[in-house]
Amino acid sequence: MDSVVLVTMNLRSLAFWTSAASTATLVYGCLVESRRLTLEKVRIPIRDLPQSLVGFKIALLADFHLRDKYSLDLTKRAVGLALDQSPDFVVIAGDFVGYWKPESPWLIGEALEELLLMDGRVVAVPGNHDYWCGDAELLRPILSELNIRLLRNEVYQHSGVSWLGIDSSTKGKADPFSVVQSVEGIKEPKIVVWHEPDSVDWLPRGADLMLSGHSHGGQFTFPWGWTPMHTKGGEKYVRGYYPNAPTPIYVNRGVGTTGPPSRLGCTPEVTLIELVRSE
Repeated sequence: MDSVVLVTMNLRSLAFWTSAASTATLVYGCLVESRRLTLEKVRIPIRDLPQSLVGFKIALLADFHLRDKYSLDLTKRAVGLALDQSPDFVVIAGDFVGYWKPESPWLIGEALEELLLMDGRVVAVPGNHDYWCGDAELLRPILSELNIRLLRNEVYQHSGVSWLGIDSSTKGKADPFSVVQSVEGIKEPKIVVWHEPDSVDWLPRGADLMLSGHSHGGQFTFPWGWTPMHTKGGEKYVRGYYPNAPTPIYVNRGVGTTGPPSRLGCTPEVTLIELVRSE
């Protein structure tokens, strides 16, 4: 009988300490890791890159999930860090809001106001969250005031690059085929911006690079590489550069969070991409 009581007490003790450790990890991730904004620099080769674009710098941002003062402050820091790198162009790969609410237009305007300094050298696409409690088209007048070009299955030719912006695939709004077809025969580099990275597997051939967000890098990554949390459409290509994907793709870990407002081993990211000529 005593041994049964002892085992029961030990199990209760183990459950208590396991719960306490999990809570402590979430709190640490919320107060520390989710605020530790990281700049990732990567050089990406492009075949037949014109000499005028060698060294061209793209700042990639994604997944602001704007909803409160905390997300606003973090997004403003991310925009400031991106602009500190003197990029030639800025790309925003979707999920401006966590969900639409009355103050969302003000939050977006306040968070991205500094991007006016880019003088129109900014493109953006919607993410799946930009359809929550509203519609992604609500972004257009807000971004227009900031001189940011919203692309929903559209092409924007600027700075010697064709920017192909694809709408959210998880929301059934994507039309990559007509977009890619519309730039057939164009010689300048073609860069796709599409929120959901796994969609690269059914992107028609012809683009040189795809830029995405959505996955949050898994948001929680343990030292041995285990990533237990994945988003639909962000399970295969989770974070970083995948040169051997059907179209080479870079996946940004995002600025904000979904679910618990916490991160572990997967800090928020601003990416600076430098284009180089492939050998």
